Amino acid sequence: MITTTAPTHLRVEHLDEAVGICVVRPRLSWRLPADAAVQTAYQIRTSNGWDSGRTASGDNLLIPYAGPPLRSSERVEWQVKVWTDRGESDWSAPGSFETGLLHPDDWQAEWITPGRPADGTPGARPAALLRFEFDVDTPIASARVYATAHGIYEGFLNGERIGSAELTPGFTQYRSRLQVQTYDITSEVVQGRNAIGVILADGWYRGLIGFFRHSDQWGSRSALLMQMRLTHSDGTVTVLGTGPEWRSSTEQHVVAADLMAGERWDLRRLPHGWSEPGFDDTAWQHAATDPRGFDTLADSPAPPVRRIEELTPVSVRRLDEHRQVVDLGQNINGWVRLSKLGPAGTTVRLVHGEWLDASGDVTTDNFAITFPDSKPAGQIDEVTSAGVPGEVFEPRRTTHGFQYVRIEGHPEDLTPDDVTGIVVHTDLRRTGWFACSDERINRLHEAVVWSLRGNACDIPTDCPQRERAGWTGDWQLFVPSAAFLFDVAGFSVKWLRDVAADQRPDGTVVHFSPYAPDEAHSIADQLNGSAGWGDAAVIVPWEVYLAYGDTEILAESWPMITAWLSRVERSARTERHPRRAAARPTPEPHEQCLWDAGSHWGEWAVPGEQVVDLNAHARLDHGDIATAYYAYSTDLAARIAEVLGHADEVERYRTLSEKVRAAWQAEYIGPEGRLTPDTQANHVRALAFDLVPTELRPKVAARLTELVREAGTHLGTGFLATPYLLPVLADTGHLDLAYDLLRQDTEPSWLVMIDRGATTVWEDWNGVTADGTVNASLNHYSKGAVVSFLHRHVAGIEPLEPGYRRFLVRPRPGGGLTWAEAVHESPYGRIEMGWRLDDGHLHVRLAVPAGTEATVVLPSGRRKTAGPGTHVLMD
Repeated sequence: MITTTAPTHLRVEHLDEAVGICVVRPRLSWRLPADAAVQTAYQIRTSNGWDSGRTASGDNLLIPYAGPPLRSSERVEWQVKVWTDRGESDWSAPGSFETGLLHPDDWQAEWITPGRPADGTPGARPAALLRFEFDVDTPIASARVYATAHGIYEGFLNGERIGSAELTPGFTQYRSRLQVQTYDITSEVVQGRNAIGVILADGWYRGLIGFFRHSDQWGSRSALLMQMRLTHSDGTVTVLGTGPEWRSSTEQHVVAADLMAGERWDLRRLPHGWSEPGFDDTAWQHAATDPRGFDTLADSPAPPVRRIEELTPVSVRRLDEHRQVVDLGQNINGWVRLSKLGPAGTTVRLVHGEWLDASGDVTTDNFAITFPDSKPAGQIDEVTSAGVPGEVFEPRRTTHGFQYVRIEGHPEDLTPDDVTGIVVHTDLRRTGWFACSDERINRLHEAVVWSLRGNACDIPTDCPQRERAGWTGDWQLFVPSAAFLFDVAGFSVKWLRDVAADQRPDGTVVHFSPYAPDEAHSIADQLNGSAGWGDAAVIVPWEVYLAYGDTEILAESWPMITAWLSRVERSARTERHPRRAAARPTPEPHEQCLWDAGSHWGEWAVPGEQVVDLNAHARLDHGDIATAYYAYSTDLAARIAEVLGHADEVERYRTLSEKVRAAWQAEYIGPEGRLTPDTQANHVRALAFDLVPTELRPKVAARLTELVREAGTHLGTGFLATPYLLPVLADTGHLDLAYDLLRQDTEPSWLVMIDRGATTVWEDWNGVTADGTVNASLNHYSKGAVVSFLHRHVAGIEPLEPGYRRFLVRPRPGGGLTWAEAVHESPYGRIEMGWRLDDGHLHVRLAVPAGTEATVVLPSGRRKTAGPGTHVLMD
């Protein structure tokens, strides 16, 4: 029997405001043979009734809805059924979606700002309270709230919090996109008098952000836009929204609220009942309307940020009569909830950090920003108690990257029951797991998972404490690992839209997005368009397509991709590095395709190298790196064009990539086949990007192994090449060396972090030195891309077709491991793989989901094609 569950992976498009297209991928719970002829039927219901039809099944089921245009606030239901030449299913359970406010003229509400501005020193500005009361006389059938803000808002209805999303409306390039959230408040609206209240804080919009802690980046005043749609049981509709009738106050208990600096409360100033009906707000000011428009309003393809998990501290210990230290046992992004605040008037200060100093106190030295106008480390919250029973402090307009909290000024001895760590991040669905017989490797994998969780806070950040910027280089390196571990499809699409919005007219891709206006005047602005960072515009869409099989991300990103590559092509053709021009006044013909000009981050963070002068570093000749990425990205562009059916572009980019590859060979391969520069990173990249001729690959791989051994079996790669190091070694016949590097436990290595107590991946290999000195951030996921080696080589699961329609299972035991197992929830279903060594034989157990096919390659070379179902093999 074929059965189907509710359809998943819905995408809804509106074309010319006339045609709605639903794209769904139904999940099948039937073991379909790979060669089964599958078709799918659909039926879709709108306010205009049911439409139905039949379509050939592919990676996506395309439902062409040809009825009248979908309206705002319209609910749509659909079902699917699947049949093959072997059988037929029942109809699936219904799936549904509801449209939001689709057009600017759907908004009847007005933008409002607090009647008295929440002024003050940036980083220490108070939040504002806004409220409005309304009457409901006719029973409610459904009720919705549509809300957004320039700043961060938190809504309440009749004293109860609206929804579970945090840090709304999220972080986007506000010039182009501002996300709107929709909430179902049907059960919260009551007959009679109702009150809605909002806490509004600076957030990313005008608070301190980024490495330089600039403020007021998109505006000097925060603002709120909120509209309620009440559908009554008699079919009538009432629309209410923000406007001049709303009241506001900045004289209240949230006396300071900033994402990076922290949040301060004085609960003696709490206006009790302020978000409930009947509150006396006569002393409050009328809100001011502000015509900010609706043209940038958009939905988000990503899940919202939420409070995901609560951690009980492993210890709370007193340092002296004024200070206590809380250890959560795990480095996280989020905040703490303090449920014991002390007697009235007690002021408690919470300082958040990732490590302890030699005295056992919390240190924030590794957050230091060493520039003349640098700001304090931040991450400090404060609360003054009103002495009311049941008082709780939970700051929700800030986040911190921390494991430890120093609590100052609390007169009582706290226990783990009094302090709770709140883990906060984008609510990504977990899709991948790995474990093996080496507990340290398991701890490394878990640290990588936590680093991703700590840095997925509406955008993919570099770190959750010091900068919190959406660095392009970090995500392009890590996205294959991330896509195995979590569903990051919508999360990546959301961020790529900001990357595209930030792209400059000449095609330059900035090095992080969203990009704040003041960053254009910073010392790092000249490095925008760097190789490896700008190439995220090509690499991230491609990797997301490989993971999920959705061509839409390629189509949407295509203008950004071509603009970036045109910029690179122009630079390579018209510019030369001064050093090369001085040494070779007459350029060689191949230099037309040699990208050596501009400013670049280079390999970055190579072990043992210190960049003292950033400007000088940016002006070095990084042509070997930049040209390698030029060849790689143009090759990907040709593949993308082929998927999209752009035949002319396929040939153009394929030819260009071959020319760039030849230019790289002419410049960086010597007469005896030796590469220059003679570094691990250059050899890794040459092999990973297929830059060297086939006959030279063994020689280049052999030299790479020599360089690793000459370094005492330590890696010498930096930021860009490290993710490819172990896979390249394994794929060129040096699996043993790959395992030696994985299990290396002296600096620089992954396990040195684990042995020194890391619960997340460090920015520097020596993030904590042997003597306890703390360096830089202790939560950067980029080096954690090594887990892709665990997924794709140790366990051996790798897609052969986008979305894992066909996938490879090629386990490669080694390094003393006696067993390993991995699970991945692919778009087609759950892939399970496990192997163990027993009496010299390899035992493999594999589960292949419906509608897919696995190619199994065992260490002996034995091959097997495995269809849906469970398979047990021995080698």
